[in-house]
Amino acid sequence: MSEAVKGLISIEQVGICFGGSDNLVEAVSDISMRVQPGEFISIIGPSGCGKSTLLNAVAGFIQPTVGSIGVDGVPVVGPGADRGMVFQQYSLFPWLSVRKNVEFGLKMKGMPRSQRETTARTLLGLAGLLAFENHYPDQLSGGMKQRVGIVRALATSPQVLLMDEPFGALDAQTRVIMQQILTNIWQRFRISVIFITHDIDEAIFLSDRIFVMTARPGRIKQEVVVPLPRPRTPAMEGHPAYMSLKSRLRELIREESLKAMGGELHDGGLSGFGIEVGPEGVAELV
Repeated sequence: MSEAVKGLISIEQVGICFGGSDNLVEAVSDISMRVQPGEFISIIGPSGCGKSTLLNAVAGFIQPTVGSIGVDGVPVVGPGADRGMVFQQYSLFPWLSVRKNVEFGLKMKGMPRSQRETTARTLLGLAGLLAFENHYPDQLSGGMKQRVGIVRALATSPQVLLMDEPFGALDAQTRVIMQQILTNIWQRFRISVIFITHDIDEAIFLSDRIFVMTARPGRIKQEVVVPLPRPRTPAMEGHPAYMSLKSRLRELIREESLKAMGGELHDGGLSGFGIEVGPEGVAELV
């Protein structure tokens, strides 16, 4: 397959269940979506809707119960070098320097030392971290650690970058800066990205398209195209199209969050406290 079409992600009628027959949990159900080469998509939805479960299936960490997932026409049957992963938790090796962390995957692939050092230093330079190449993870801030994680994921030249709430543990200001850094890096490499987030502003700022998931079992409730031009800037938050899209996404999430809470309230048996859940998933006094 030519370079121009690498990074095509196909998710076809995927369902994922956990547990046995007596305690079966259906995490996601009948999800189909395609991510085009070089496209940045985000997945948002209420807590527990299966966003991370779906991402882990694309990564190859778990297998779908039904359906199929493929990258560039090749079925995903386990983790692979064609997919880089960035977690919310900082997954760096604490005993390795920043540069050695970035080099790790290249070393596993058998790349000569001089070549992998050059590659690592180039990537660290793009992320503004070259001055810290000999530092260790515990000497870095949270944002810097996550930048190293992104660089390490990109070092092996994957076709796909999978990101599971990578900025969720950062403070608001650092998070905004990280979003801009990620956008700059993505625009340079143009690899396909699936990004999981709870933050609607983050999804709008980063994405070409946003997929909204339902309450569990997670399905695709709606696919939304982000109409804002690139490059994106924080000033766009005041644009009418931005505000309209944010309001629309917030309402979609609110609907599904109420459904999720309604199911939990029913399951929790709150009727003994004089509380029932109405038809819209809203708790009511009775």
